[in-house]
Amino acid sequence: MRFARWLVAAVLMAMVATGALAPAAVARPAEAAATVAPTDPTIRFTGRWDTSDPTAYTPYWAGAYLTVGFTGTTVRLQQRDTIDLYASIDGGPTVAFTNVSGVVNLTPQPLAAGNHTLVVSYRVVAGSYRGDAVFRGLTLDAGARTFATPRRERLIEFVGDSITVGTTTSRNHLTAYPWLIGEQLGADHTAIAQGGACLVAADCVGLEQQFTKLNPNAPTPDWDFSRYRADAVVINLGTNDVGHGVSGAQFQASYTNLLRTVRQRYPNAWIFALGTFRGRYLTETRAAVSTVTAGGDARVSFVDTAGWLGSADLSDSVHPNDQGHRTITSRLAPVIAARL
Repeated sequence: MRFARWLVAAVLMAMVATGALAPAAVARPAEAAATVAPTDPTIRFTGRWDTSDPTAYTPYWAGAYLTVGFTGTTVRLQQRDTIDLYASIDGGPTVAFTNVSGVVNLTPQPLAAGNHTLVVSYRVVAGSYRGDAVFRGLTLDAGARTFATPRRERLIEFVGDSITVGTTTSRNHLTAYPWLIGEQLGADHTAIAQGGACLVAADCVGLEQQFTKLNPNAPTPDWDFSRYRADAVVINLGTNDVGHGVSGAQFQASYTNLLRTVRQRYPNAWIFALGTFRGRYLTETRAAVSTVTAGGDARVSFVDTAGWLGSADLSDSVHPNDQGHRTITSRLAPVIAARL
Protein backbone atom coordinates (compact mmCIF):
# COMPACT_ATOMS: atom_id res chain seq x y z
CA MET A 1 0.00 0.00 0.00
CA ARG A 2 2.78 2.42 0.90
CA PHE A 3 4.54 1.60 -2.33
CA ALA A 4 1.31 2.20 -4.31
CA ARG A 5 0.72 5.60 -2.72
CA TRP A 6 4.36 6.53 -3.33
CA LEU A 7 4.05 5.46 -6.95
CA VAL A 8 0.88 7.54 -7.55
CA ALA A 9 2.48 10.63 -5.98
CA ALA A 10 5.61 10.19 -8.07
CA VAL A 11 3.60 9.90 -11.28
CA LEU A 12 1.56 13.05 -10.49
CA MET A 13 4.70 15.05 -9.71
CA ALA A 14 6.24 13.94 -12.97
CA MET A 15 3.14 14.99 -14.90
CA VAL A 16 3.23 18.46 -13.29
CA ALA A 17 6.93 18.83 -14.04
CA THR A 18 6.45 17.96 -17.71
CA GLY A 19 3.35 20.16 -18.10
CA ALA A 20 1.03 17.24 -18.67
CA LEU A 21 -0.89 18.24 -15.56
CA ALA A 22 -1.14 21.89 -14.53
CA PRO A 23 -1.39 22.76 -10.84
CA ALA A 24 -4.78 23.99 -9.65
CA ALA A 25 -5.34 27.70 -10.41
CA VAL A 26 -5.27 30.01 -7.43
CA ALA A 27 -8.42 32.17 -7.23
CA ARG A 28 -7.74 35.92 -7.13
CA PRO A 29 -10.16 38.58 -5.89
CA ALA A 30 -11.72 40.77 -8.57
CA GLU A 31 -10.04 44.15 -9.00
CA ALA A 32 -12.09 46.98 -7.45
CA ALA A 33 -13.74 49.62 -9.60
CA ALA A 34 -11.98 52.98 -9.79
CA THR A 35 -13.58 55.72 -7.68
CA VAL A 36 -13.04 59.37 -8.64
CA ALA A 37 -13.69 62.10 -6.05
CA PRO A 38 -15.08 65.55 -6.94
CA THR A 39 -11.66 66.98 -6.07
CA ASP A 40 -10.04 65.16 -9.01
CA PRO A 41 -8.15 67.94 -10.84
CA THR A 42 -9.01 66.57 -14.27
CA ILE A 43 -12.74 67.32 -13.79
CA ARG A 44 -13.60 70.80 -15.07
CA PHE A 45 -16.53 72.52 -13.35
CA THR A 46 -18.08 75.36 -15.38
CA GLY A 47 -20.28 77.85 -13.57
CA ARG A 48 -20.65 78.63 -9.89
CA TRP A 49 -20.08 75.43 -7.94
CA ASP A 50 -19.91 75.24 -4.17
CA THR A 51 -16.72 73.25 -3.54
CA SER A 52 -16.48 73.85 0.21
CA ASP A 53 -17.27 70.19 0.91
CA PRO A 54 -14.60 68.06 -0.85
CA THR A 55 -16.95 65.08 -0.94
CA ALA A 56 -19.94 66.87 -2.50
CA TYR A 57 -19.89 69.69 -5.07
CA THR A 58 -23.12 71.65 -5.63
CA PRO A 59 -24.15 74.11 -8.39
CA TYR A 60 -26.79 76.66 -7.38
CA TRP A 61 -27.36 78.74 -10.53
CA ALA A 62 -28.68 77.55 -13.87
CA GLY A 63 -26.37 76.28 -16.57
CA ALA A 64 -23.55 74.80 -14.46
CA TYR A 65 -21.95 71.64 -15.85
CA LEU A 66 -18.91 69.39 -15.49
CA THR A 67 -16.63 68.01 -18.18
CA VAL A 68 -14.09 65.19 -17.92
CA GLY A 69 -12.34 62.55 -19.99
CA PHE A 70 -12.17 58.92 -18.90
CA THR A 71 -10.86 55.56 -20.05
CA GLY A 72 -12.53 52.17 -19.96
CA THR A 73 -16.00 51.06 -21.01
CA THR A 74 -18.35 52.32 -18.28
CA VAL A 75 -18.98 55.41 -16.18
CA ARG A 76 -21.32 55.95 -13.24
CA LEU A 77 -22.23 59.10 -11.34
CA GLN A 78 -22.34 59.19 -7.57
CA GLN A 79 -25.29 61.38 -6.55
CA ARG A 80 -26.62 62.10 -3.09
CA ASP A 81 -30.41 62.32 -3.36
CA THR A 82 -33.00 62.51 -6.14
CA ILE A 83 -32.29 64.77 -9.12
CA ASP A 84 -32.97 65.11 -12.87
CA LEU A 85 -29.78 65.35 -14.89
CA TYR A 86 -28.47 65.25 -18.44
CA ALA A 87 -25.37 63.51 -19.76
CA SER A 88 -23.57 63.40 -23.09
CA ILE A 89 -20.76 60.96 -23.87
CA ASP A 90 -18.23 61.51 -26.65
CA GLY A 91 -20.17 64.51 -27.95
CA GLY A 92 -23.21 62.35 -28.65
CA PRO A 93 -26.87 63.04 -27.93
CA THR A 94 -27.73 64.39 -24.50
CA VAL A 95 -29.60 61.75 -22.52
CA ALA A 96 -32.01 62.65 -19.71
CA PHE A 97 -31.85 60.71 -16.43
CA THR A 98 -35.01 61.50 -14.49
CA ASN A 99 -35.64 61.06 -10.78
CA VAL A 100 -32.32 59.32 -10.13
CA SER A 101 -30.19 59.11 -7.00
CA GLY A 102 -27.22 57.24 -5.58
CA VAL A 103 -25.16 55.43 -8.22
CA VAL A 104 -26.41 56.43 -11.68
CA ASN A 105 -25.26 54.19 -14.54
CA LEU A 106 -24.64 56.41 -17.58
CA THR A 107 -23.52 53.46 -19.73
CA PRO A 108 -26.09 50.65 -19.50
CA GLN A 109 -24.61 49.55 -22.81
CA PRO A 110 -20.82 49.45 -22.28
CA LEU A 111 -18.67 51.59 -24.55
CA ALA A 112 -15.82 50.43 -26.71
CA ALA A 113 -12.57 50.36 -24.76
CA GLY A 114 -10.55 53.56 -25.11
CA ASN A 115 -10.69 57.27 -24.32
CA HIS A 116 -14.07 58.97 -23.84
CA THR A 117 -15.48 62.35 -22.81
CA LEU A 118 -18.39 63.15 -20.50
CA VAL A 119 -20.50 66.28 -19.96
CA VAL A 120 -23.05 66.34 -17.11
CA SER A 121 -25.52 69.10 -16.23
CA TYR A 122 -28.40 69.25 -13.78
CA ARG A 123 -31.93 70.53 -13.98
CA VAL A 124 -32.13 73.91 -12.32
CA VAL A 125 -33.00 73.55 -8.64
CA ALA A 126 -35.38 76.50 -8.16
CA GLY A 127 -39.02 77.43 -7.93
CA SER A 128 -41.32 74.42 -7.57
CA TYR A 129 -38.53 71.96 -8.44
CA ARG A 130 -36.49 70.86 -5.43
CA GLY A 131 -34.01 68.30 -6.70
CA ASP A 132 -30.67 67.55 -5.07
CA ALA A 133 -27.96 68.60 -7.53
CA VAL A 134 -25.05 67.28 -5.47
CA PHE A 135 -22.18 65.61 -7.35
CA ARG A 136 -20.22 63.11 -5.25
CA GLY A 137 -17.86 61.69 -7.86
CA LEU A 138 -17.55 59.02 -10.55
CA THR A 139 -17.09 55.26 -10.67
CA LEU A 140 -15.08 53.82 -13.56
CA ASP A 141 -13.90 50.37 -14.61
CA ALA A 142 -11.15 48.77 -12.57
CA GLY A 143 -7.86 50.26 -13.72
CA ALA A 144 -9.52 53.10 -15.63
CA ARG A 145 -8.59 56.75 -15.10
CA THR A 146 -9.76 60.27 -15.84
CA PHE A 147 -7.98 62.86 -17.96
CA ALA A 148 -8.44 66.57 -18.62
CA THR A 149 -10.27 67.65 -21.77
CA PRO A 150 -9.20 70.75 -23.75
CA ARG A 151 -10.42 74.00 -22.23
CA ARG A 152 -12.38 76.32 -24.50
CA GLU A 153 -10.78 79.69 -25.12
CA ARG A 154 -13.84 81.86 -24.39
CA LEU A 155 -16.53 82.02 -21.72
CA ILE A 156 -19.88 83.82 -21.99
CA GLU A 157 -21.92 84.61 -18.88
CA PHE A 158 -25.68 85.11 -19.21
CA VAL A 159 -27.57 87.01 -16.49
CA GLY A 160 -31.34 86.83 -16.27
CA ASP A 161 -34.60 85.29 -15.12
CA SER A 162 -36.74 82.32 -16.18
CA ILE A 163 -36.32 83.19 -19.86
CA THR A 164 -32.55 82.84 -19.51
CA VAL A 165 -33.05 79.64 -17.50
CA GLY A 166 -35.18 78.13 -20.29
CA THR A 167 -38.37 77.62 -18.30
CA THR A 168 -41.12 75.88 -20.36
CA THR A 169 -38.66 74.49 -22.94
CA SER A 170 -38.38 70.77 -23.58
CA ARG A 171 -35.07 70.36 -21.71
CA ASN A 172 -34.90 73.40 -19.48
CA HIS A 173 -31.52 75.14 -19.81
CA LEU A 174 -30.19 72.75 -22.46
CA THR A 175 -32.74 74.11 -24.93
CA ALA A 176 -32.38 77.76 -23.85
CA TYR A 177 -30.52 80.41 -25.82
CA PRO A 178 -27.50 80.70 -23.44
CA TRP A 179 -26.62 77.03 -23.85
CA LEU A 180 -27.37 77.07 -27.58
CA ILE A 181 -25.28 80.19 -28.19
CA GLY A 182 -22.35 78.94 -26.15
CA GLU A 183 -22.27 75.65 -28.00
CA GLN A 184 -22.71 77.31 -31.38
CA LEU A 185 -19.80 79.68 -30.73
CA GLY A 186 -17.60 76.97 -29.20
CA ALA A 187 -17.43 78.83 -25.88
CA ASP A 188 -17.98 77.80 -22.30
CA HIS A 189 -21.14 79.33 -20.88
CA THR A 190 -22.66 80.09 -17.50
CA ALA A 191 -26.09 81.37 -16.49
CA ILE A 192 -26.48 83.55 -13.43
CA ALA A 193 -30.23 83.21 -13.68
CA GLN A 194 -33.23 82.02 -11.74
CA GLY A 195 -36.92 81.88 -12.42
CA GLY A 196 -38.77 84.92 -11.07
CA ALA A 197 -35.59 86.96 -10.69
CA CYS A 198 -35.72 90.73 -10.95
CA LEU A 199 -33.08 93.40 -11.31
CA VAL A 200 -34.20 95.16 -8.13
CA ALA A 201 -34.69 93.14 -4.93
CA ALA A 202 -38.40 93.86 -4.39
CA ASP A 203 -39.89 90.67 -2.92
CA CYS A 204 -37.94 88.72 -5.53
CA VAL A 205 -34.36 87.65 -6.13
CA GLY A 206 -32.66 90.90 -7.14
CA LEU A 207 -29.66 90.32 -9.37
CA GLU A 208 -28.30 93.79 -8.75
CA GLN A 209 -27.31 92.32 -5.37
CA GLN A 210 -27.14 88.58 -5.99
CA PHE A 211 -24.97 88.73 -9.11
CA THR A 212 -21.91 88.69 -6.85
CA LYS A 213 -23.07 85.73 -4.74
CA LEU A 214 -22.40 82.00 -4.83
CA ASN A 215 -26.07 81.22 -4.22
CA PRO A 216 -29.02 83.19 -5.63
CA ASN A 217 -31.01 82.58 -2.46
CA ALA A 218 -28.40 83.43 0.16
CA PRO A 219 -26.73 86.75 1.08
CA THR A 220 -23.40 85.04 1.71
CA PRO A 221 -20.87 83.94 0.69
CA ASP A 222 -19.62 86.12 -2.15
CA TRP A 223 -18.56 84.34 -5.30
CA ASP A 224 -14.81 84.12 -5.89
CA PHE A 225 -14.48 85.79 -9.28
CA SER A 226 -10.88 84.64 -9.63
CA ARG A 227 -12.18 81.15 -10.41
CA TYR A 228 -13.07 82.16 -13.96
CA ARG A 229 -13.17 85.25 -16.17
CA ALA A 230 -16.00 85.97 -18.60
CA ASP A 231 -15.16 87.32 -22.06
CA ALA A 232 -18.76 88.47 -22.61
CA VAL A 233 -21.71 89.08 -20.30
CA VAL A 234 -25.29 89.11 -21.61
CA ILE A 235 -27.93 90.71 -19.35
CA ASN A 236 -31.64 90.14 -19.86
CA LEU A 237 -33.51 91.68 -16.91
CA GLY A 238 -36.66 93.72 -16.39
CA THR A 239 -39.45 91.33 -17.34
CA ASN A 240 -40.38 90.68 -13.70
CA ASP A 241 -39.68 94.07 -12.10
CA VAL A 242 -42.91 95.58 -13.42
CA GLY A 243 -44.95 93.17 -11.33
CA HIS A 244 -43.09 94.28 -8.20
CA GLY A 245 -43.77 97.99 -8.59
CA VAL A 246 -40.24 99.06 -9.53
CA SER A 247 -40.27 102.61 -10.90
CA GLY A 248 -38.44 103.61 -14.05
CA ALA A 249 -36.01 105.79 -12.12
CA GLN A 250 -35.22 103.02 -9.66
CA PHE A 251 -34.75 100.50 -12.45
CA GLN A 252 -32.40 102.78 -14.36
CA ALA A 253 -30.26 103.48 -11.29
CA SER A 254 -30.06 99.78 -10.43
CA TYR A 255 -29.23 98.78 -14.00
CA THR A 256 -26.44 101.36 -14.08
CA ASN A 257 -25.10 99.95 -10.82
CA LEU A 258 -25.22 96.37 -12.15
CA LEU A 259 -23.30 97.35 -15.29
CA ARG A 260 -20.61 98.92 -13.12
CA THR A 261 -20.50 95.86 -10.88
CA VAL A 262 -20.09 93.54 -13.86
CA ARG A 263 -17.31 95.74 -15.21
CA GLN A 264 -15.51 95.71 -11.87
CA ARG A 265 -15.59 91.89 -11.77
CA TYR A 266 -14.79 91.39 -15.48
CA PRO A 267 -12.53 94.26 -16.59
CA ASN A 268 -12.15 93.08 -20.18
CA ALA A 269 -15.56 91.57 -20.96
CA TRP A 270 -17.94 92.97 -23.53
CA ILE A 271 -21.28 93.61 -21.83
CA PHE A 272 -24.53 93.26 -23.79
CA ALA A 273 -27.67 94.81 -22.27
CA LEU A 274 -30.67 93.19 -23.96
CA GLY A 275 -33.94 94.99 -24.35
CA THR A 276 -36.53 92.69 -22.79
CA PHE A 277 -38.55 90.72 -25.32
CA ARG A 278 -41.76 92.24 -23.94
CA GLY A 279 -40.41 95.78 -24.29
CA ARG A 280 -40.27 96.59 -20.58
CA TYR A 281 -37.93 99.31 -19.26
CA LEU A 282 -36.38 99.85 -22.69
CA THR A 283 -35.83 103.59 -22.17
CA GLU A 284 -34.26 102.96 -18.78
CA THR A 285 -32.02 100.18 -20.06
CA ARG A 286 -30.77 102.34 -22.92
CA ALA A 287 -30.18 105.23 -20.52
CA ALA A 288 -28.16 103.01 -18.16
CA VAL A 289 -25.94 101.93 -21.06
CA SER A 290 -25.51 105.56 -22.13
CA THR A 291 -24.52 106.53 -18.58
CA VAL A 292 -21.68 104.01 -18.34
CA THR A 293 -20.44 104.58 -21.89
CA ALA A 294 -20.41 108.33 -21.29
CA GLY A 295 -18.36 107.60 -18.20
CA GLY A 296 -15.67 105.97 -20.32
CA ASP A 297 -16.72 102.32 -20.60
CA ALA A 298 -16.61 101.64 -24.34
CA ARG A 299 -17.27 97.90 -24.08
CA VAL A 300 -20.99 98.02 -23.31
CA SER A 301 -23.80 97.95 -25.86
CA PHE A 302 -27.59 97.90 -25.90
CA VAL A 303 -29.17 95.14 -28.01
CA ASP A 304 -32.59 95.99 -29.43
CA THR A 305 -34.67 92.79 -29.49
CA ALA A 306 -37.88 94.37 -30.80
CA GLY A 307 -39.63 92.09 -33.29
CA TRP A 308 -37.42 89.09 -32.61
CA LEU A 309 -40.19 86.85 -31.31
CA GLY A 310 -43.62 86.14 -32.77
CA SER A 311 -46.56 84.22 -31.34
CA ALA A 312 -45.20 80.94 -32.73
CA ASP A 313 -42.02 81.46 -30.68
CA LEU A 314 -43.82 81.61 -27.33
CA SER A 315 -45.16 78.89 -25.06
CA ASP A 316 -47.19 81.47 -23.16
CA SER A 317 -47.32 85.27 -23.05
CA VAL A 318 -43.82 85.50 -21.57
CA HIS A 319 -41.63 82.44 -22.14
CA PRO A 320 -40.11 81.40 -25.46
CA ASN A 321 -40.57 77.78 -26.52
CA ASP A 322 -37.84 75.68 -28.13
CA GLN A 323 -38.38 77.42 -31.45
CA GLY A 324 -38.28 80.81 -29.74
CA HIS A 325 -34.93 80.09 -28.12
CA ARG A 326 -33.56 78.99 -31.48
CA THR A 327 -34.85 82.26 -32.93
CA ILE A 328 -33.08 84.25 -30.20
CA THR A 329 -29.92 82.24 -30.83
CA SER A 330 -29.98 83.00 -34.56
CA ARG A 331 -30.28 86.73 -33.81
CA LEU A 332 -28.02 87.08 -30.80
CA ALA A 333 -25.14 84.72 -31.56
CA PRO A 334 -23.79 86.86 -34.44
CA VAL A 335 -23.98 89.98 -32.25
CA ILE A 336 -21.88 88.33 -29.55
CA ALA A 337 -19.48 86.69 -32.02
CA ALA A 338 -18.67 90.07 -33.55
CA ARG A 339 -17.28 91.25 -30.18
CA LEU A 340 -15.44 88.13 -29.02
